[in-house]
Order: sequence, then C-alpha cells, then structure tokens
Amino acid sequence: MFMKKYFVLLLTVVALAAHAQSNLEKYPVYPGCEGQDAAGIESCFYQKVQQFVFEKFQVPDAQKEFKGAVLVLFEVTDQGKFNVLYADGTPDLAAESKRVFAALPQVTPPSYNGKPTYAKYTLKINIPLQQPGENAVPAKVKEPAYSSGKFEKELTEFDSIKYSKFTNPQLTSQLNVPFSHDYYSTFDPALNQVGSNNHTGSKPFTYAEVAKYYSIAEANDKIKKNRSGWLGRKLWNENMVEIQGEGYWFTLNPILDLQLGKNTEGKVDYTYVNTRGLQFQGGLGEQVTFTTTLYESQGRFADYYNAYAESIATGAGDPAIIPGIGIAKRFKEDAYDFPLAEANLSYTPNQFFNMQLGYGRNFIGDGYRSLLQSDGASPYPFFKLNTTFWKIKYTNTYMWLKDVRPEVTVERTYAKKYMANHYLSWNMSKRFNMGFFESVVWADTNDRGFDMSFVNPLIFYRSVEFASSARSGNALLGLTGKYKVNNSINLYGQFLLDEFSLADMRAGESSWKNKFGYQFGAKYFNAFGINGLLLQAEYNHVRPYVYAHSDPLTNYAHNNQSMGHQWGGNFREFIALARYHNGRYFADAKITFGERGLDFDTAENGFNYGGNIFKDYEIGRPFDKGVKVGQGNKTTVFIADIQAGYLINPATNLKAFASLIYRNFDPTQETLTTFKDSTTWFSVGLRCDIFNWYFDY
Repeated sequence: MFMKKYFVLLLTVVALAAHAQSNLEKYPVYPGCEGQDAAGIESCFYQKVQQFVFEKFQVPDAQKEFKGAVLVLFEVTDQGKFNVLYADGTPDLAAESKRVFAALPQVTPPSYNGKPTYAKYTLKINIPLQQPGENAVPAKVKEPAYSSGKFEKELTEFDSIKYSKFTNPQLTSQLNVPFSHDYYSTFDPALNQVGSNNHTGSKPFTYAEVAKYYSIAEANDKIKKNRSGWLGRKLWNENMVEIQGEGYWFTLNPILDLQLGKNTEGKVDYTYVNTRGLQFQGGLGEQVTFTTTLYESQGRFADYYNAYAESIATGAGDPAIIPGIGIAKRFKEDAYDFPLAEANLSYTPNQFFNMQLGYGRNFIGDGYRSLLQSDGASPYPFFKLNTTFWKIKYTNTYMWLKDVRPEVTVERTYAKKYMANHYLSWNMSKRFNMGFFESVVWADTNDRGFDMSFVNPLIFYRSVEFASSARSGNALLGLTGKYKVNNSINLYGQFLLDEFSLADMRAGESSWKNKFGYQFGAKYFNAFGINGLLLQAEYNHVRPYVYAHSDPLTNYAHNNQSMGHQWGGNFREFIALARYHNGRYFADAKITFGERGLDFDTAENGFNYGGNIFKDYEIGRPFDKGVKVGQGNKTTVFIADIQAGYLINPATNLKAFASLIYRNFDPTQETLTTFKDSTTWFSVGLRCDIFNWYFDY
C-alpha cells in the first residue's frame, strides 16, 4: 500500500471500432453498474476498471524507480471476459499488466443491435500512480509555453486522442464500390426496383448510392462467422487493420490473387498467378474518401491468352501487355511480371456534386459488355465529375491515355492522347431510363496537350471537333436505355454511333461510313423465385471500322486495348449468364458465342476488313459498299466459363474458387497469327475479387 500513493493511474478508454448509435451499441456492464442509463453504465465501467487496476497493480521490485507508462490494449469479448492483446513497457511491467487484467471479474459483454459483440480499449498506466478520480476536474487552460518560456514535462494531446468502435463507415461513404460483375449482382436487384430514382449506367457506384437501397453491412452481418479470437475475426469477417475516430476512419488489407491451373495441350506444364498487394482506404469527415491499391504480380496463362497479350505488346521491347492490367516484363523464360496500381480520391461537397481524381477504370452501361466505355483496358489517370439532381445524373470524365504502338514510340517514350466523355442519365419515368453519351479522343500533336476546348462540361464535342479540324479528334455518340418490366425483369440496350452518312444509309448499300454498334440485353433477378439467382442474356453487334480512325493515334483505345468492346470492330456476339449466391457460396456460368471478321494479313491479302481498330480506315479497305459484319477472315468463337467457390472474407471479397474455361477459336482460313485452337483451362485459387478480369478474347 505504501507504493500506491506514488502511482498515477490514467485510464483512457478507446474503442477501436466506431461510435455506434446509442440505441444500437451498449457498453459492457461491470458488476455493480446495473440499472443505470447508457451514460451512467459507461462512466461506471470506466471507474470500476480504474479502481480495480489501482488496487491490484503491483510494481515489480526491479521497476520501483521506473518513471514512464505502460500502454495496455485489451478487449472485452462477447463472453464478457477481459483479454490483453498487447502491453508495451518493460517485460516485468507488461507481465504484471496481464496478471491484473486476468483477475478482472467477468462482465456483461458489450452488444451491438442486441447481439453480444466484442470491443477493444486501451489503458495507459503512468508510473508513479494516483488514486482514480483525483484528476477528474479539468485543469485550467495554461498560458502557451512559448509565451511564458516555461515547458511542462509532457503534454496530454497525444494521449487524449480517442478511437471508437469500428462500424464499417466505408459501407455508407462516398468511396467507390470495387467494380466486379459478380459482386454487383448481389445488390443489382435492389437498385433496379420499379420506382427507384437511381442511375445504374455509370460505374463504379459509390457505397452511398448503394446504401439507399441495399445494406451491405446487414448482408455481411447475416453471413458473419462467430469468431471471438483476433485471428478468426480477421480471416473471416473483418479488415486486417481498421481504425475509426472522431470524423475519420482507415482500413488496411492485404490483397491476394493466387491461382494455379492447367491448360490442356498447352506449351507450359501449368498456369499460375502470384499476386500480393495492399489496399489502403480512408475517410476524412463526410466529404473526403480515398483508396489506393498496389499489386505485385507474376504469372503465365493459357496459350491463347499469352498469345493475345504478346500480340498487343508495346514498341519499347516489352514482351506483352496483360489485358486490363498493363505492360508486362519478362519473368523467367515463359512468364510475365505485371505490377499494377490503382487509386481514387473522392470529394463530395454537397448532395449534388461528387468529384473524383483517380487512376483506374470506368464503365458505362447495364450489361456485361459496354460499347461506349468498358473497363477492359488498363487503368489510366482520370478526373470525374458526377452531378446528381432531380431525375438526372450527369457524368463528365476526363482521361489521360497512351498509345504504345511501335509506330509512335520514340526512344521508349509513348505517345500521349486524351479522352473526354459526357454521359447524361435521365429517369424519364419510374420504369424507363434513357442515357445520352458523347466522347472525343484527341492526341498531343503539335504540343496541343490537354485541349481546354473539351473541358466545358456542357459543350457538344462533335462541334468542337469540327472547329478544331476534322482530323484533330475522334468523336463518338451514344444512347443507352433501360426498362424495368417489374422488380424481377429489366431490359437494357446501347447504341453507338462512330460515323454516319444519311445519304449512304438511304441508299441501302451498306456503306463503310455507317459505323455503328448496338446492344440488347435482359436481366431476370431472383429467377423462378430462387433468391440469389440472376439470369442474363445479351447481344452485341458492332460494324466494321467502329472505334478506328483516319489517324490511328486518335482511335478509341488506350495501351493497345479498346476503350469500348474488347473485341474491337466487325463482330457479333451473344452472351448468356447465370449467377447464384447463397450465403458465402457462389457459382456462375457464362457462355459466349461470337462471329468476328479478322484480317488475313498475308502477302496475298493485306486488306483492312475493319476488325483491327489500330489501322487507318482510309488505307487498305477492300470495298466501300456492301460492308457487313464478319467480312474478312470469318472466325467463330465459342467460350464456356464455369466458376464456383466460397467467400472467405466479405471485407476484402476474398474468395476460394475453381474455374473451368473452354474456348474454341475457328477461323475460315488459318494464317501465321490466326489459327484454329481449342483450349480447356482449369484453375483453382484464392482471389480478392475487386476488379473485372476478362479472359473471353
């Protein structure tokens, strides 16, 4: 007892997970604190824990002269037991801290929404110690040290920073929901209810947009595993690191994509992907959110995919471009090294505007494919302005792109190009939505840079393009539509106009100038009354020379990949999809059947038939009239893709899966670069499904 009067015990209780509403979250109830209101229970808990530690804590003999602090991070479990997670200080003091906490009595556990849960707290023990309550009255504000010339031994600002119970604030924030077709299908039915006034054509969505119609937090809670240990919670339910305080929150997670597979009759013994990464997300106040994800990857794929990746390689000597990822370096003798980084900074000043500065991908439409803007190309820098009011959402996106073809690569430096998009989505009725799209691509020729003529968010790009010079930019126009038959069935479509000649259209001679594409599709949510089953059918039709331009530098592409449909021009395609989710289990099946018109690229036939968007459409056209989809080396493509697995952690969308892809590629004429190929590719793995990776080429 003699030593206790020299101790100072300062208890700062901090929940490391967020402030919850008082009617949802309840503090632990220490014995003797029953029957009080919420504030009283909290205050009583603090006082009882302070008093117990004050009475039981014994400074080890070896530390009698110690002056400093022991910081204890502890947890009250859902069983009401105290568990020390970490204690700093000397080994003797840390051991004494653990001994004292082990002796604390069992309490009524904290609860959230009526269910027992856990909560984390910190206890700072300053030595020497003082009777609890002696410092309860706040000290008077002192004169700043710099004006008085006197300095205190320590300030208390650092120790007074409080954390809160983490309540997954990101799930209602302005942060973008990672765009994965499979993940979006879980809340797609809720967003497409008849009478809703949202806009599903511009992706990715923000969590705030989704939260109006679907609670991701509640859905995750339904499949939450009952794990009280730290490792179990982090593996099955939570972010690896999650911190929340007054007006801010942060999460940090490892990102994995580990796959091992076999390509039948392939050139390599096995296929694999080895991706490790980190994702850091956060929010500052209600207006600012951010995320950044870094990936380090190595891998090799099925032969057809390797061949395609190498066919779009840069002009700087790199072996390949991994579609949707980026430029790859050689790894060992037959694999690739393909790092990737994505980031997004979002600012939402009010209910009308959201501004995003990012490095990533965007998507326009309600289908599996998009003819207007797809996410199949590598990430790129962009600035996006979303304006939402009344029944309108207006999206302006400005992008900085690259042309990496050998023809424009100078001393391993790639050519720069830019793209600006307008997309206006209008809910014309409770069932019908229509969207209006325009886009322009221009190059950094004559040191033109980012042409401010295209910055005006309300201007018509076609007019500006002609004012600047017809060859200075490539403008495209588009329409989207969606009709909600009922809460279960949606019909959707797109129309893309790259170039159009009314006279040639009236002549009915299928002129090459009539460059357009269209899409029709339907979704059937909770099909046949089976909750969690989505059926989808989609048809895409794109005429020859669409996305191409008289100057290939201003084609509709980035990093040798189409910014529209991944197949480029001159094709027709039918897709049938089925997706099913039941708790943590999932399965999906996709069948793609298409007909493409490819170039022969032989000495005997070097014509440009309109499928390769990186060719000048003014050069090598075999004919100007009678132009039809499939002209050239007509090739049929059949792809069946089946996947099934188990969701391990909803916080990172980490899945264990097995997939089987069958692909049959059958050209009319075999050449050195286009030949018949039948592939069966089986893979198993673990993947954080946070972006779409397309293998249907």
